[in-house]
Amino acid sequence: MQRDHWRRRNDSLDPVQDAVEVYRTLTQHEFPWDMNQALSFALFRTYAVPGIGSLLAETGAFTGDVQKRYDDTALLLEPPLQHGFDHPEARAAIRRINQMHRSYDIPDHEMRYVLSTFVVVPKRWLDDYGKRPMTHHEVVASVTYYRELGRHLGIRDVPEDYAGFERLMDGYEAEHFAHSPGGRAVADSTLALMLTFYPSFAARAVEVFSRALMDEPLRSALQYDAPPAAVERLARAALRARGRLLRLAPARRRPKTIADLPWIRSYPDGFRVEDLGTRPVPGVAGCPVRHTA
Repeated sequence: MQRDHWRRRNDSLDPVQDAVEVYRTLTQHEFPWDMNQALSFALFRTYAVPGIGSLLAETGAFTGDVQKRYDDTALLLEPPLQHGFDHPEARAAIRRINQMHRSYDIPDHEMRYVLSTFVVVPKRWLDDYGKRPMTHHEVVASVTYYRELGRHLGIRDVPEDYAGFERLMDGYEAEHFAHSPGGRAVADSTLALMLTFYPSFAARAVEVFSRALMDEPLRSALQYDAPPAAVERLARAALRARGRLLRLAPARRRPKTIADLPWIRSYPDGFRVEDLGTRPVPGVAGCPVRHTA
């Protein structure tokens, strides 16, 4: 397989009709580590919105049992990517996500913002640190994939193209980013979990490295100190150097799924998608989005 095998394959597909396949290739073959980091960072950004950060803190899921919440989020988001939106496992995963969201009074604009981070943050990450940027086909496929996910989650007024998602995310953050004790608590818990993914002697370096990758509005909202400018430049340069080195690597033959990640630890004996996540409040059940048979 040539190094550019997956790029050429993605660009040979229809970015709308084959959006799931193109996005799956991006995530599991072409950029598995980068996409995992970028999507994790996308979720991390949402903690700087007080309405989101405070709710997550109040539920206790991201502070009391952050490992399980991290694992459940990743495992529930994978079935539509792995199998397509019409697969029974994907439908079960979406039903669980909807049940959890329906348990709380979450405004639609927050849901729409979170969705926008899934589109915008990975593209920007790959532009800055990937072995190559996403092609136009891949950007269109990403937009198509998340528009479809948004439809299944009942999110209204979802942007139609990447530029619309980018305007939404940037404008929303400019208006809503602010400090909240809950947002900071959830961010602290998530960072503490991330440090357990690496040897203990590297914990301090990983914590500083993580802050170095945050932009100033995000750090300011979460009230994290900026590392020295030289450290920030070094951290970003190291990621760019990694991307350049990966241009020499062969194409990945075997897909890398969430189950392959060593930091997914909550279910050593396996799991059922229907059992993942938190449970809905009493009296609220079912999926709030109507699905055709």
